Amino acid sequence: MGVGRRMALALPWLCAAPALAQGGRPARLIVPFPAGGTTDLLARLTADRMAARLGHPVVVENRAGAAGGVAAAEAARGEADGSTLFLASIGTAATNPLVYRHLPYRTEDLAEVAALFALPNVATVAPRAAFPDLAGFVAAAREKPGALSFGSSGAGSSLHLTGEMLKHRAGIDILHVPYRGGAQMLTELLAGRIDIAFGNLPTAIGMVRDGTLRALAVTGPRRSPALPDVPTVAEAANLPGFAATVWFGLQVPRATPAPVVERLNEAAQAMLAEPAVRARLAEIGVEPMGGSPADFSRFVQDEAAAWRPVITAAGISVE
Repeated sequence: MGVGRRMALALPWLCAAPALAQGGRPARLIVPFPAGGTTDLLARLTADRMAARLGHPVVVENRAGAAGGVAAAEAARGEADGSTLFLASIGTAATNPLVYRHLPYRTEDLAEVAALFALPNVATVAPRAAFPDLAGFVAAAREKPGALSFGSSGAGSSLHLTGEMLKHRAGIDILHVPYRGGAQMLTELLAGRIDIAFGNLPTAIGMVRDGTLRALAVTGPRRSPALPDVPTVAEAANLPGFAATVWFGLQVPRATPAPVVERLNEAAQAMLAEPAVRARLAEIGVEPMGGSPADFSRFVQDEAAAWRPVITAAGISVE
């Protein structure tokens, strides 16, 4: 079975959502990446459960392009009445303004509703890779600066930034090789054309479990219950405090009235509290977040502040 097929089957429980609750005018959930990946799968779960809570359909609209900028711009100019929802990511909300010189949207044109999901990336190698663990990879990189490489799903992506954080914290020089998507990156990893790859845990977890990939470390602040035997980067490479997570949250156009934002927040909190939702997320290494709109706003600011020195040190700047 090919890598792309494995990725498509990684979360079968989300591929066939039950019928949405009927009632009022449908809302749009604008998603910044194409169908089929982690973002889209979490978006469809969100649309399904938010529809049940709000009493009207929520329709997913995938608007890929410009590192999420196309979707963010569409959401920012949408109707500010609760019918336009945006699945914001770490990129669109926090790191894109630090990486990209020109964006088709302004972050201040979107308002935070609720933080939804957090997940680590995972450092993976081919099963027969020479590195027994992440410490071995780091040691080899220190011995031969510039000789080893890491792959990501694109320049400026969260996966790219995770690799740059490892370089920054470990003091190593490894070559970044960007690809057009996770499937291409993993194909190149298995072919031996790159040495290590960072992937979203929900995308990679099936291949780790069946032995197609070997996981060296997860990038979050603690081990993932979904892969409890895989150490964190902080443990595996002796880098205390290392943490790089991907996260998603709900945003709306800035002019959306406060009572509408509050209702959406309540629906999001209820969704995240559903036992079935929490169980499904746990299976694939995703943690529910939650909190108030103000909590989410502070979180976004903190994340931008945490990533700024990494991006600056790496000299990342994309047109």
